[in-house]
Amino acid sequence: MTILHYILIALEVILIFNLIIGVHELGHFLAARWRGLKVERFAIWFGKPIWKKKIGDVEYALGTIPFGGYVSLPQMATMEAIEGKVEADAEKLPNVSPLDKIIVAFAGPLFSFLLALVFAVIVWQVGKPTTEADNTTTLGWVDPDGPAGHAGLRAGDTVLEVDGNPVHHFSPTSADSVKWRIVTSTGTNIAIKYTRDGQVMPVVYVIPTNLPSKWYERKSLRQIFVNYAEKSIIGDLASNSPAAVAGLKPGDEILALDGQKIYSPLAIIFGEDALTNKPNVPVNFTVKRGSEQFEKSILAVKPIQPTNASVSFGITAWQGETNVMLVHPQPWDQVKASAGQIFNTFGALFSPKGDIGVQQLGGAVMIIRVYSNLFQDEDGWRRVLWFSVILNVNLALLNMLPLPVLDGGHILLSLIERIRRRPVSAKLLNFIQSGFAALLIVFMIYIAFFDAGDWFRSAHTGHDVPVVFSNQAATGAHVDVEPGQTKTLFPLK
Repeated sequence: MTILHYILIALEVILIFNLIIGVHELGHFLAARWRGLKVERFAIWFGKPIWKKKIGDVEYALGTIPFGGYVSLPQMATMEAIEGKVEADAEKLPNVSPLDKIIVAFAGPLFSFLLALVFAVIVWQVGKPTTEADNTTTLGWVDPDGPAGHAGLRAGDTVLEVDGNPVHHFSPTSADSVKWRIVTSTGTNIAIKYTRDGQVMPVVYVIPTNLPSKWYERKSLRQIFVNYAEKSIIGDLASNSPAAVAGLKPGDEILALDGQKIYSPLAIIFGEDALTNKPNVPVNFTVKRGSEQFEKSILAVKPIQPTNASVSFGITAWQGETNVMLVHPQPWDQVKASAGQIFNTFGALFSPKGDIGVQQLGGAVMIIRVYSNLFQDEDGWRRVLWFSVILNVNLALLNMLPLPVLDGGHILLSLIERIRRRPVSAKLLNFIQSGFAALLIVFMIYIAFFDAGDWFRSAHTGHDVPVVFSNQAATGAHVDVEPGQTKTLFPLK
C-alpha cells in the first residue's frame, strides 16, 4: 500500500470525524443565533487554537486537542479550562431564560441524531455489506484445552442461547451475540444451549476464564476460547512452501483435514502449532477449487526464516468471506439498534458484578482506528456510513448525560435555575464547568492511552517476518495420495 494511499485514508478519516463534530456544534451555534445569545467562538477540537479567523462577531478556530469541539457562549455556563477566557463580560450581557439555554443545549444532540438519520437513510439506499459470518452462531473453532472444549462444545456446534438469552450473531455488535453474552455474564458458570448435527443437545455449563493482563493493557474480559465459523479460503502462500509445491493456490478452499470437516482456518493454524509436540506426519487436505474437489497429502516442514518458526504448511494468509451481500435495514431500525447498544453498554458498565468497566470504553483514538480500518476495505465506504450511524447516536445520547460539562448538564443547570428563579453564580458555574472539563480531558487521555496501546500492539502483531522455505525441504513435503486415503495427525474436536 503506497504512502499516498495512507495519506488519503488519513484525510478521509479527518474529514468525516470533523463533520460529525462540526454538525453537533452547528446545532448549538444555530440555536444560539436563533435565540439571540452572544456567540464568541465556534471551535473544532479543544485547547489553544492552531488556526483561527474572525468573521463578523464570531471567531472560528481549530484547537490542538482532538477530543471534540465547542461553541463559546458567555451567557451560558462557560468552560475556561477548554474554551479559554471569553472577551465579553457575561455580567454585562442580557440574561438568557432557562428555556433558551435548554433549547441551545439540546440542539447539539438533536443535530447529531438528525445526522445519524441522514447516514441511516443513505445506508438504507446503498446497502450495508454483510456475510454469512456476520450472522452465524456456529462455532468454527473450539480450543480443546479451553473452557468450552472441557465442557464438551466442539467446532460445528450452533449456539442457540447463552445464559437463557437467544443469540443470533457471534460478534458483539448487538446484545443478541454470543460474545456479548459471554463477556457480560456474571455467574460462575455460563449455560449454553446448542445444536449438533441438527439435534438440540443438553445444556452445557462453561466456566469462563480471564487471561492475565499487564498494567498497560485493558483488563481482559471473560472468554471461553471459541470462534465463529468461516470458510478456510487460502489468501496467499509462501514460495517453496509445502502447500505451494503440492499445487495449492490462492482462492482454494480447504474443506477437511484427514477426512474430518473443518469450520475455520484456525483448525489448520492450531493444527500446525500442535505439531510441536506430536509426530510430524503428512496430512490429507480435501480441497475445493471452483467446481472441482481433490485431495493432497502435505507434510509440514520448518521454514528457514524466521528461525524460531515451528513447522508449517506455508499458508501465510487467509481470505475473508467473499460472498458479500448487501442488506438494506430501515433507517429507524438502524437508529434503534445503535441506541440499544449504548443502553446495553451502560447496563453492563454499572452492573455491580460484571467485568466491564470504564477501561473498556473507547475514545477518539479508537474511533479513528475503526474509521481507518473501514476505509481500507474495498467496500469500506458503505461500512463507514453504517458506523457513522452508531457514532452519531452515541454522541447524541452521551451528551445528554446530566454532567456539568455535557449538554445534559447545561439542561440540568437550566432546570435548577428555573426552579430557583435565579441563575447560579457565574463564578461557581465556571468553577464547576472547568473542573469537570479538566476531569473529562484526563479521562479522555486515560482512554486514549489504552486505545493507542491496542492499536500499536495490533499493528506490531500484524507486521510478520516473511516466511521462507528451503527449496529442498519443501519439495519433499508433498506426497500424492489416492482419494479417500487419510492419515491421523491431531484430533479436531
